[in-house]
Amino acid sequence: MSTPYYHAIDKEIQVFEHAYTCKLPFLLKGPTGTGKSRFIAYMAHTLKSQLITISCHEETSSTDLIGRFIIKGAETIWLDGPLTTAVKEGHILYLDEIAEARPDVIVAIHSLTDHRRELFIDKLGTTIKAHKDFMLVASFNPGYQRGFKELKPSTRQRFVAISFDYPTAKIETDIVASEADIDKDVAKKLVNIATKIRNLTELGLTETVSTRLLVDAAKLIKVGLPKRLAVHVAVVEPLSDDLEIVQALKDLSDLMI
Repeated sequence: MSTPYYHAIDKEIQVFEHAYTCKLPFLLKGPTGTGKSRFIAYMAHTLKSQLITISCHEETSSTDLIGRFIIKGAETIWLDGPLTTAVKEGHILYLDEIAEARPDVIVAIHSLTDHRRELFIDKLGTTIKAHKDFMLVASFNPGYQRGFKELKPSTRQRFVAISFDYPTAKIETDIVASEADIDKDVAKKLVNIATKIRNLTELGLTETVSTRLLVDAAKLIKVGLPKRLAVHVAVVEPLSDDLEIVQALKDLSDLMI
């Protein structure tokens, strides 16, 4: 498997390597599409560790992570969940958007995020000590969650944390050009559009333009979709359902590409 592409923004690689050495729980904070998941995939590959990713949502429960009894033929057997597997075998477990999960998930991981490094399986009445190579990583988007779902301070303080944000225009241009294999001039124009929209705070967008959206637009342009149409469908439309806002952003982007 080839190494996932990742362009370092600051000292995040160095910080993660040291946290991995200590097997400290690691929290990635930042907006959607700023490279959090790609960063973890890159680090797991670099450190030669298997990565298990759980995309959390409002229905994600501790049972989904720890495991459950299932009926197989005429007997009932226990099936380990991804968290239990990672704890036993020494993998990196990545809980993406952890604040979206149900509260019992936070309770379940508490004993894995302190000196105990152990997992209690209530349904089996057993406690498992974490493998020496096990590491817990989580991410959440503070901007999006504000006023909706927050991580409690007591939970955040169990993690080494690092903030992700949109890269500088030069670095983001390099990322878009590399990911989509597209001309840098085109990538630069896409980044300029993103920068302009990100600065339009008066629009009140829940999410703004992510690097991921720019890469999607660049890929469409690469295979022949007209530039303006590519920006409309890959960048503008995903941002809002308000017809006036969408039209204003289309007009703005049309002037810039």
